[in-house]
Amino acid sequence: MQMGSRKSRSLLVLLAGVLSVIAASSAAQSSDSFYSLLRAHGLPIGLVPQNITNFMLDQTSGRFEVYLDRSCSAKFESEVHYETNVTGTLTYGQIGDLSGMSAQELFLWFPVKGIRVDVPTTGLIYFDVGGVVSKQFSLSLFDAPPECVDRGPVEVDDQTIRVSRFKRRAEEPQLRYIEKKAMRTAS
Repeated sequence: MQMGSRKSRSLLVLLAGVLSVIAASSAAQSSDSFYSLLRAHGLPIGLVPQNITNFMLDQTSGRFEVYLDRSCSAKFESEVHYETNVTGTLTYGQIGDLSGMSAQELFLWFPVKGIRVDVPTTGLIYFDVGGVVSKQFSLSLFDAPPECVDRGPVEVDDQTIRVSRFKRRAEEPQLRYIEKKAMRTAS
């Protein structure tokens, strides 16, 4: 009876070890898998920064959630801010119902509502910024996931998003904070 008990414990320890290795390898592959998913839908992998920790996808609806290790910003032709949770609906060549991303336009921050590429490709990608303007960029800017850096607080749609400071070069302008009162009167 003691022999069976030892074998059971050994088997449980082995099983626990195998499961932890599988869990660790799937967590390490989560960002690679999301980038592969973007490619499979005709989108560039540079839409989401390098710091993905996990993601979920509803295969039926195309609804996804991407989790980042921190909120941060990346610089393309414009600055784009990512919250720790980015969600949207993925279809071929576009992401709709997007939340968790914002873009700076004329010193103001607006939510990015959607992203699309032309099919067949024209080499351009379009961001629907706040439902107000469509920004177009060269698709080549999004060839690789950007390095995301910490920033200061940003106001988007009358809400403050907390982000920490990053190192700036001397020639870059200071980020100006807009009071909520000023945002309300501007709209």
